Amino acid sequence: MTDLSHLARQGELIALRVTPRARRNAVSLDDGVIRVHVTAPPEDGKANDAVVRLLAKAMGVAKSRLVLVRGASSRDKLFRLD
Repeated sequence: MTDLSHLARQGELIALRVTPRARRNAVSLDDGVIRVHVTAPPEDGKANDAVVRLLAKAMGVAKSRLVLVRGASSRDKLFRLD
């Protein structure tokens, strides 16, 4: 898993691209774009919950500090670190 601890600053906006129903859970940084692959399906917020767990782990912060700002039903999401 990619270390994203350099993004763990108060008020930081994190844009990422999500792939639901992937083979495995993974966080990667490709050409400056954060990509999150989750095995959860995109229904009832399951994929979003999985993204929050993985992103928090990669950044080394608590899940409760990540707030979804935009993209609840989109592959492109924007999170804020509170």
